[in-house]
Amino acid sequence: MENGSYRYEILKIEGLRVTRYSAYPVFVLLFLIYVFIMVSNLGIVMMIAMEKALHKPMYLLFCNLPVSDALSATVVLPGLLKDILVESERYISYVACALQAFGVHSLSTSAHTILIIMAFDRYVAICNPLRYHTIMTNKMVVKLSVIAWLIATIPVGAVLALSIRLSQCTSVISNPYCDNPSLFKLSCENLLLNQVFGLLSAVMLWSLSISCISITYLKIAYVCFKNRSSTLKSKAIKTCSTHLIVYLIFLGCGSTVIILHRFAAYEELRNLASILFHIVPTSLNPVIYGLQTKEIRQGLQQIVQRRKMIPG
Repeated sequence: MENGSYRYEILKIEGLRVTRYSAYPVFVLLFLIYVFIMVSNLGIVMMIAMEKALHKPMYLLFCNLPVSDALSATVVLPGLLKDILVESERYISYVACALQAFGVHSLSTSAHTILIIMAFDRYVAICNPLRYHTIMTNKMVVKLSVIAWLIATIPVGAVLALSIRLSQCTSVISNPYCDNPSLFKLSCENLLLNQVFGLLSAVMLWSLSISCISITYLKIAYVCFKNRSSTLKSKAIKTCSTHLIVYLIFLGCGSTVIILHRFAAYEELRNLASILFHIVPTSLNPVIYGLQTKEIRQGLQQIVQRRKMIPG
């Protein structure tokens, strides 16, 4: 390149390969999944907001997760749906690509941090039940929520800044949507700093997430074992199992994408895993919490009963 700082204004997306015959079935499937994700996640948020019985720290903190899931799906799926219907080559502006990458990474990071503050809430409720309402005040709920979102956005901004500074020698995105690896792979410069910093930030986030949640559950298990109260054990299992299932699903989907990004030979499998990462956790989370959490089930039943009582 004669100009070392050259940047393409329009990028070509090649990661989503759908044949003419499978385009409409895939579109309908993804559209129905997206509708389900939005209705289920935003429905839970609205239900918690409407039902005074659910105005508790546990559910107010949980509200962050369906909001994050709905936003995460919206950042990726509408663009995919549009691309499926377009039979010609797919393009995106560089600015839109960078914004999408920021949304993808900040929202996936927010899922980690939100699950961490939810684990802290369960720890206080089980290990310090007498001080729970003193510790988990409305002010603390707001503070924890703000910290979770800030931790999710600030490091992502720093990682993307390293990618945006690079010049480009290609304009082809090999992923179904824009993310940080897609951006820095557009450059032919030395990418060692980007790869090391990106991997280091991911390792630090995952280490923080796994460590915090592991320590929290070990302390909860120790308290339950020491107390030997069947009521306490039942409460711990009911409230913690749901959180742990959601966390393990998210951890499994996220680790699969990160691992496959390191192997160019599995590009098609990585593209599929990248899409599933924004479908599987976001659609399963509201189902798991809706089925496992008694208060949410009761709140949903009350709303349904009220609607049945309305004439016509």
